Amino acid sequence: MYEREAPSIDIGLRLRSLRKARGLSLRALARASGLSPNALSMIERGKTSPSVSTLYRLADALQVPITAFFQVEAEKHDVVFIKAEERTRVPFARGLWEGLGGERFTGRVEPFFLTLETGAHSGPFPMVHTGHEFVICLRGLLEYEVEGRKYLLEPGDSLLFAARLQHRWRNAGNTVTNALFVLSGFREGEDPGRYHLHRPHTNTASQQKANSSKEA
Repeated sequence: MYEREAPSIDIGLRLRSLRKARGLSLRALARASGLSPNALSMIERGKTSPSVSTLYRLADALQVPITAFFQVEAEKHDVVFIKAEERTRVPFARGLWEGLGGERFTGRVEPFFLTLETGAHSGPFPMVHTGHEFVICLRGLLEYEVEGRKYLLEPGDSLLFAARLQHRWRNAGNTVTNALFVLSGFREGEDPGRYHLHRPHTNTASQQKANSSKEA
């Protein structure tokens, strides 16, 4: 599916490092994220690839931006030129995420490229983050759901929306989907030159339950 091999990031290793740095056991992180200890162990040992929504839940539980899992320390520049083979690449469940320079850029814009196999999706839980989100479908079919409304993107179609709205996506076809994403307009103080995506507002089921208990 991919034309060349490229260095990838071990998300399981990053998860274990972040968890231990916070003094959390697998069970403690499981309680905070709503995932099972076995599922977390499988991710940490590289036996399974987490979905995007699972990464959001883990980032929320660990109180870190989602790109803490992808983080590559790099010097920031006002001009960034990256050869195709030098992109930061992160495989996830049935897909590949490729950074397009946001991790090395000083500005408030974060572009990335997704390659999605048949059946790939962002996960069962919607995502929210600050700023704005733009996506253009380059190949295949990409279905986006924003605040419950579905949009089917064919090659050349684009979608632009406020990223504070709950959203998720999936490959809606039976072939590989390629899409270009651009996140922009991040909130001040979030260091947008360092992260591709930002930690979402807390909206996990466990947090909603906790909030309901407080209101009661």
